[in-house]
Amino acid sequence: MLKRIVLGYGGILIGVIITAVGVTYLLIPAKIAAGGVSGLATVIFHLTGLPVGVTMLLLNIPLFILSWRIIGPVFGAKTLFGTFTLSLFVDLFSQFAVPMTDDLLLCAIYGGVLSGIGLGIAFRAGGSTGGTDMAAQLVARFFPTSVGQALLIVDGLVILLAGIAFGPELAMYALVAVFITTKTVDIVQEGPSYAKACLVISDVPQAIGQQIMERLERGVTILDGRGMYTQYDREILLVIVSRTEISTLKSIVAETDRKAFVVIYDVHEVLGEGFRGLRT
Repeated sequence: MLKRIVLGYGGILIGVIITAVGVTYLLIPAKIAAGGVSGLATVIFHLTGLPVGVTMLLLNIPLFILSWRIIGPVFGAKTLFGTFTLSLFVDLFSQFAVPMTDDLLLCAIYGGVLSGIGLGIAFRAGGSTGGTDMAAQLVARFFPTSVGQALLIVDGLVILLAGIAFGPELAMYALVAVFITTKTVDIVQEGPSYAKACLVISDVPQAIGQQIMERLERGVTILDGRGMYTQYDREILLVIVSRTEISTLKSIVAETDRKAFVVIYDVHEVLGEGFRGLRT
């Protein structure tokens, strides 16, 4: 129990430090307000000189209070820890901040990557940095929109404000940073796509399944399906293969039934026989 708590808060702390490095040394000096509370704090800093960390904390406190009173206790100790430590490290690093590069595109790319890695680690540890997530939940509470859409609206408003304050070019760089941050968070949380899931609909599913098991030595699952138009019952094959095996799988299907219907999509994590082992 104690080990899990230490690892959880330790993971959040590592994530917060990485995020603070990206924000302090790349995004803030370049005036790239990449959405969220940190982006809004960046705009305020360049307009008023108020430290970014202090501003983030001042913005988060009313959001915490409003979220608690209107939505309920949607955040826990780990979110509070992540929020306060991020504000602390942003201002701490700002004391020694020297811009890494004057290239705005590099600032947007690497600032987005570092922020995404840090946030992803914090999220995997069960934490959060508050701010945008709480604001999005409040917007979704009062307007007919989902939390995901509200999140886009909140970040969009911050970037719009940055465009007014700093000009449209820096707003476009902020969009690049937001996109990269979002994608990096997904990769850190889910892992890179290293396998493929395939659905095969064919008139000869047994023959195709047998070939897959023999030539690829992969397990095949048969799912029951029915054509909406024909109302005919069909057996649908589901198989998970590595990226290097996908061409062989397509060859097997083409050789057996050229009229087969195949759907292939990315899989970020596969646990079990033939892939990664299950862990508690």
